[in-house]
Amino acid sequence: MVALVVLLVFLAGCGGRPAADRATADVQRLLDRRAAAVVDRDERAYERTGRGTDFARLRAVPVAAWSYRVTAVRRTGDTATADAELRYRVAGYDQAPVTAGRTLRLGRDADGKWSVDTDRPAKKSAQQLWDQGAVQLVRGRHSLVLGVGQSGQALRDFADLADRAVPAVSDAWGTDWSRRVVVLVPKSVEGMAGLLGSPASSYRGIAAVTTGETGASARAPADRIIVNPDAFALLGGLGEQVVVTHETTHVATRARTTAATPLWLSEGYADWVGYRAAGRTPAEAAPELSRAVREDRLPTALPDDEDFGFTGDASRLARSYESGWTACRLIADRWGDARLGAFYRAVGEHRERAGAVEAAMRKVLGTTPDAFTADWRAYLRDQLG
Repeated sequence: MVALVVLLVFLAGCGGRPAADRATADVQRLLDRRAAAVVDRDERAYERTGRGTDFARLRAVPVAAWSYRVTAVRRTGDTATADAELRYRVAGYDQAPVTAGRTLRLGRDADGKWSVDTDRPAKKSAQQLWDQGAVQLVRGRHSLVLGVGQSGQALRDFADLADRAVPAVSDAWGTDWSRRVVVLVPKSVEGMAGLLGSPASSYRGIAAVTTGETGASARAPADRIIVNPDAFALLGGLGEQVVVTHETTHVATRARTTAATPLWLSEGYADWVGYRAAGRTPAEAAPELSRAVREDRLPTALPDDEDFGFTGDASRLARSYESGWTACRLIADRWGDARLGAFYRAVGEHRERAGAVEAAMRKVLGTTPDAFTADWRAYLRDQLG
């Protein structure tokens, strides 16, 4: 009797995969066909996989790779919800893929074939540009600008800004980076926030940000400069160029920016490159810090990372950026532009924050953090007092 029970259990186990496993495999095959259709730009093949994102929204996006990895399928009769990881690369620009969580709702027809009904960002995942509307594309010499709800001329203007920024950044940082940037221009600050997966209130006064993980020394990740068109519209021509050059600097330095790099250095260096050819005096470029110096509120230390948070205190945030910029400007003035770049790279070579700045200052600048802070405070009095 025991042998018979064992035999029946064994036979039951060999009777085929559970329905959930079969559904997962079927959905994965469906999404594999959908991904191939996107890469091949085959609208008919895409439509045979179902609905979801309108293919017209994707048409302008020049993808070199597109794939889904199904991570879970929850099935209820002839409907299912699938969680998937989307990975894609923009042709000619991305050295590594963008990764995005997606939730897809599916239906099954009388023949048992699954098709996509909706394809949306997963919970707590950021939107992709095509989630917001049909994507428009403008190519520059060193840039690719993708927009939604913008005129062709507006996108061309952004491409021109980026095309001027790339050589300016290379002149300061060097050419050991891709020297190409992707700029995303949504319709509004709400669109910007959707692309970043954050509330719009966090970005109302921010003209642009750059995405991308840090610490990828071998292969830089896929960076995007994301514009807030509402705040950007308030800038003059010089301000527009400084912002785009600043963000382009983040793209260039990404592979050398690690957990060891303090924000005063990464943001200060980007501002230093942005203002390098702008012809602004220190007082013009650092108005909040100038006011603090005149009012005898000289900062006692360089800002912490927390001081760069988008908390709504615009003056504090401005002083933090201006502090980083003046610190980098001091290094460039006293030790030279090349030594500033070497200092940035030396800090990023460390695996952790503790001791990184101290070691880099000793090795590259021949100074200490305490001595540098004292020199920086004196520099502020001289330049801004």
